[in-house]
Amino acid sequence: MQFSEHWLRSYADPPFSSEQLSERLTMAGLEVESNEPVAADFSGVVVACVKRVEQVANADRLTVCAVDIGAAKTVSIVCGASNVEAGIRVPCAVVGAVLPGGVHIKAMMMRGVQSDGMLCSAHELGLSDDHSGLLILDANAPVGADLRDYLALDDRKLTIKLTPDRADCLSVIGIAREVAAIAGAPLLPIGIAPVSPVIVDQLPVTIEAPDLCGRFAGRVIRGVDAHAPTPRWIEQRIERSGQRPISALVDISNYVMLELGRPTHVFDLDKVQGPLTVRWGRAGEQIELLNGQTVQVDSSVGVIADQVGAAALAGIMGGSKTAVSLQTRNVYLEAAFWWPDAIRGRARKYNFSTDAAHRFERGVDFATNVDHIEYITQLIVDVCGGQPGPVDDQVIALPPRTPITLRLARCQRILGMPISADQVAAAFRRIGFIFEQRDQQFLVTPPTFRFDLEIEEDLISEVARLIGYQHIPAHPPRVPAVMLAEPEAQRNSHDVRRALSLAGYTELINYSFVDAASELDFAANDAPIAVLNPIASHLSVMRSTLLGGLVGALAYNVNRKTVRARMFEIGRVYRRDPLVQDGPLQTQGLDQPIRVAGLAYGPNDDEQWGTPTRDSDFFDVKGDVQRLLPSAQFESEQHPALHPGRSAAVQVGGHRIGFVGQLHPRLQQRYELSKCPVVFELDLAPLLALPLPRHVAISRFQPVQRDVSVTVGEAIPVQAMLDAVDLLSCTSGRLSALREFRLFDVYRAQPNSSKVAEASANVLLNNEKNLAFRIILQDTERPVSDADADSAVAAILEILEEKFAARLRR
Repeated sequence: MQFSEHWLRSYADPPFSSEQLSERLTMAGLEVESNEPVAADFSGVVVACVKRVEQVANADRLTVCAVDIGAAKTVSIVCGASNVEAGIRVPCAVVGAVLPGGVHIKAMMMRGVQSDGMLCSAHELGLSDDHSGLLILDANAPVGADLRDYLALDDRKLTIKLTPDRADCLSVIGIAREVAAIAGAPLLPIGIAPVSPVIVDQLPVTIEAPDLCGRFAGRVIRGVDAHAPTPRWIEQRIERSGQRPISALVDISNYVMLELGRPTHVFDLDKVQGPLTVRWGRAGEQIELLNGQTVQVDSSVGVIADQVGAAALAGIMGGSKTAVSLQTRNVYLEAAFWWPDAIRGRARKYNFSTDAAHRFERGVDFATNVDHIEYITQLIVDVCGGQPGPVDDQVIALPPRTPITLRLARCQRILGMPISADQVAAAFRRIGFIFEQRDQQFLVTPPTFRFDLEIEEDLISEVARLIGYQHIPAHPPRVPAVMLAEPEAQRNSHDVRRALSLAGYTELINYSFVDAASELDFAANDAPIAVLNPIASHLSVMRSTLLGGLVGALAYNVNRKTVRARMFEIGRVYRRDPLVQDGPLQTQGLDQPIRVAGLAYGPNDDEQWGTPTRDSDFFDVKGDVQRLLPSAQFESEQHPALHPGRSAAVQVGGHRIGFVGQLHPRLQQRYELSKCPVVFELDLAPLLALPLPRHVAISRFQPVQRDVSVTVGEAIPVQAMLDAVDLLSCTSGRLSALREFRLFDVYRAQPNSSKVAEASANVLLNNEKNLAFRIILQDTERPVSDADADSAVAAILEILEEKFAARLRR
């Protein structure tokens, strides 16, 4: 909310400087973002009238002007502006004036002509960027008057950052009400007087949707002059509020919105076809808006329609077919109360925002419709003339004003400070609340302009800010701090972040909203959870996987010459729970697990002379996963986002918790990646469990090492063989000394091998592979003998032959 400080002080003028006023507003919950002067600093500039203009000899673009500056005689000034002419009134910097930037004006000779001053453009005075010509003032501007006084350039512009609940402060009168309450200064009345009707004309209006419009007031005015100029004081105030003057009728409507907080609309009555109807939109209906955009409406969007069709989006924007113009002669004024729930989110549906929607979706005073119609009528009649008709006010359904009880004891307990009943009553009186005091309780009826007061805590917040947050004492903690032991078998998500960061990964934070196409690509999810009011068209659904955000960020960085990237994200994903899929989506039937996803792209290590450069592969990322979760097991599986044959499911205790693999080539091509990244995604919960430390005695005896090579079918997973031996070591005494059993070599026959398939231990078929395992045996009580080692190797070979048809390669 931006406004002029002079405009604000015309209603409430506390004895504060501009800086003090900003400080007090901020401490009352209305944060002042900026407090800037409306014009640069300059002096010695007056209103002047150009009396005569003559061409300077031998200078095509220079003229010498006789200028009246309000002195005893005119002065001669050389000017190069193209729009200078006799009779205009312009700013004149007299000799001795100081312009923005420290420019001093002196008398000088130009092309042999004496010049005693300078005629100024808006750019030269720091008022705007317009330097096309002189700043033309009103024809009735007083000659000789100081320009700063005439244009009120000692004013300042305040910009307040409002929270969404304070819709009552989206107007100058609303801010003035706050200033009066904060400072105890009087709040001057607006001075709205009824305008007597001159004609009897009315425009019939039917309200078909009481859940859209609770009150509708309107008035016909005939015979207006749309060519009438907007008064300078109105233009000045709306310009300093960040808006651009357009025409008198539009400017007056905008002025009333800024001053009183109520958006109104002015229809060109001659363009309205028959009576108006306030209703919900209909499928297939469309309307061309004032901004030139044509939109399709449906039953979720309110409209004001005539007999031809929709003429305006209710509470959002008018339509171009009934818009006022300089040819407008008859108008219809509308001031309605639109239910906030009926307006909220509708403008964003069409990817734009308006001042009207911004106010109506937060709540606009529903008790002052008629007063505001009278106010805008008076301004239009004063500026544009015209004959007003009677006000038509229809009240359909208004929000109830349910009284709220404030208990003094609870107020003291929540604020943590002693507060008397007199202080509370004084605060309520200053802010204009109607209340009844019953001993230590206050029964407050919320004003019609406050939609944020619903519960007792809202009133306590009002008391706190009006008394002053700075007066609330800061009490140190009274409970002694106690050190709590961290559980040994549990870690938190920050530990996981730290582990991934130490592995060279950089954390990303992406939106939980993604594109529907991304869900289809990375999760094969053709029915994602849709967002009702997406902030952008490409963020329309909730993610069910973290991969889309990581790959999107990778593509963004690769397009900016990144050659190596390792990144991760920890966040929630959103899936429909198949067990309760028919339940309401907002409360049940929605699973929101926290997942961890990572990505490695490009060289495994930064380029350096000690090791050859190679790209990160499946086993590098698999190793990172194993460092996070040593108990993880991997099983080959297909995934829609991963390369067939280069992906695996990650399991813990037989339960699938995620996957790891190389990105699918079609996604690599779609995202224009020169190399294929390797990704993983896991549930966070299994990563947080830690095994308790277990004591293992250090043996005094040397370990015994044996290597065995076996031949098995190509489809046999190595993990299954490792699991079988591990299980046997827990149940068989022959493997009591087994400390390690791991794979260290794999050999496959060449695809073009021409060997004859024979039932021989040394002949490797095309559908087989050789696996070499290392066996480490060590006992803490005695040395491992050759007999013990032979028995252990035999037991291992027996189980491998029994379960996997393994043959010992000799």
